[in-house]
Amino acid sequence: MNTEQQIWDYLEEVKDPEIPVLSVLDLGIVRNIQVDADGALVTITPTYTGCPATHIIEEDIRSKLKEKGVINFNIKTVISPAWTTDWITEEGRRKLKDYGIAPPESNTPDKSLLSNKPKVVHCPRCNSLNTEMKSFFGSTPCKSLYVCNDCKEPFDYFKCL
Repeated sequence: MNTEQQIWDYLEEVKDPEIPVLSVLDLGIVRNIQVDADGALVTITPTYTGCPATHIIEEDIRSKLKEKGVINFNIKTVISPAWTTDWITEEGRRKLKDYGIAPPESNTPDKSLLSNKPKVVHCPRCNSLNTEMKSFFGSTPCKSLYVCNDCKEPFDYFKCL
């Protein structure tokens, strides 16, 4: 029988299909793991309702646990409380930046679209604040497309949710 810690360790190997440098633990979508005599229960929260990667993540978790010999387990998806970018670990934020995606910069939702004043974010490549949002939607709905006016590189910003 696998321990709770072993299952946490196994899930560190499950990568986000949209941002493969992040594990599901880096993203904070694994909310809880319970292990008892009947098996394991892994509770996850999708990054947002309707996220197309949720089904793939569930299948990747199933595959990883089976690969590691975990036989009796269930995956439970909960949407309350809703996932927030606050749940991304510090390690996850570092990995995002190293990958070229500006991590969320605050722990409040980004309401810049409502005020028509785009959020100013650091370029993940040169750390400049001389950046400009080109599109509220980037490579995925949870990101915005920016360009750095100093190094001229385009980059995604992971929106605060």
